Amino acid sequence: MATNSDWTVVFEDKTIIKQSDSNSITYEINDDTFWNDSKWSNVWAIQYKDDNHDYNDSVEYRDDTPHATWTASNLGNFRDQFVNKWDAAHLSKLQADWDADEREESEKGARPTSYSSY
Repeated sequence: MATNSDWTVVFEDKTIIKQSDSNSITYEINDDTFWNDSKWSNVWAIQYKDDNHDYNDSVEYRDDTPHATWTASNLGNFRDQFVNKWDAAHLSKLQADWDADEREESEKGARPTSYSSY
């Protein structure tokens, strides 16, 4: 796997992990239609570094197919497919945390209505 990635996708666990120097946040994405798309049938995991240097990315396959960069794998736009799903899950978490916060709204601010990693 690539090292120092910003994103890790683990297909077996249906998880997308956003990593930073200080922490990582993992969400299980319960969308069987997405995970069962035939283009993912041989993909084991993805490491993606959002730095415009494709050599930092790695797509790992379940069989003996050699690992490849994200671009060489020709699997589409990473942000559209994975980051947007993670962002939606993170927004749901932020909203649930806001809802569970028993302070007055004036103390906790407005309820989150959007989130973007970029």
